[in-house]
Amino acid sequence: MKRHAALLQLSREHHVALKLARQARFACDAGLDAAIIQAAGAIRGSFPKELEAHFQVEEENLLPAMAAVGENVLVRRVRAEHDELRDLNRRLADPDGETLGRFAALLNDHVRFEERELFEAAQRLLYPDA
Repeated sequence: MKRHAALLQLSREHHVALKLARQARFACDAGLDAAIIQAAGAIRGSFPKELEAHFQVEEENLLPAMAAVGENVLVRRVRAEHDELRDLNRRLADPDGETLGRFAALLNDHVRFEERELFEAAQRLLYPDA
């Protein structure tokens, strides 16, 4: 999908998130404690720099702009999913397959939602000339 320059970096960062989600899903599918621990460690190690930093940019810039044009349902969903992902990340300090599986599924679905719905709406409403 072609992205406006204001969304391009956020869209690129989604690739890293999808790789993390995939790694977590593979670990859950393997069902091995060592794989789950390793995947949880990778997520916890990269969360601050990769995911939290991404969330902060969206929450400080994109979401207020979307709320200003009346897209409150989209904004609420993104914020709720960010909060749940943060909580799941905290819970991965003591990793288990159920938490890791939920993290993987939510992160994957969240990225897909942002790409297909949030960013499409942002391009249409915030950057109509793109």
